[in-house]
Amino acid sequence: MAMIGYARVSTEDQDLTAQVKQLTEAGCDRLYREKVSGVKRDRPELVAMLDYVREGDVVVVCKLDRIARSTAHLLEITETLERKGVAFRVLNLNLDTTTPTGKLMLTMLGAIATFEREMMLERQREGIATAKAEGRYTGRKATAKAKAGEVLSLIAQGKGKQTVADELGIGVASVYRIIQEHKGSVGNAC
Repeated sequence: MAMIGYARVSTEDQDLTAQVKQLTEAGCDRLYREKVSGVKRDRPELVAMLDYVREGDVVVVCKLDRIARSTAHLLEITETLERKGVAFRVLNLNLDTTTPTGKLMLTMLGAIATFEREMMLERQREGIATAKAEGRYTGRKATAKAKAGEVLSLIAQGKGKQTVADELGIGVASVYRIIQEHKGSVGNAC
């Protein structure tokens, strides 16, 4: 039997240290770590962990929301684990799916977590709508558009579109968009 830990944070600037410490203290001998949003489908470390686990293993997470993005996703993961004969534990809830009570609690907690997430998103949307109505919300600053002058200058110097994008830290699609918007001012360089 192996104890397999899965740690995830939503953004690159967040730290996995606390989760790694908790999982190590819980006895995990192998850890999978990921810095990616929970709503994204592409989570290679989660996929690798689910592929790696074998009958008798135990998958351990610090919190329920670290492994699944919805109740349906949580149930999908736990069904996969169950088919493989793998137990699932959530440290902060003292939850263990090897018991019928643990299975029931997992389903109920997953539903509650999804409900809380939906309520938070609804409040966020309402807050943004209110701020927009009051003229306090302008959205994210357009990074690439702010660099239009630099883009046009580098293109005029004969640099390639991908080179310009890499140099300015913007997407190549943004370079194309800026060139298209300023077609007359760049001449034949485009």
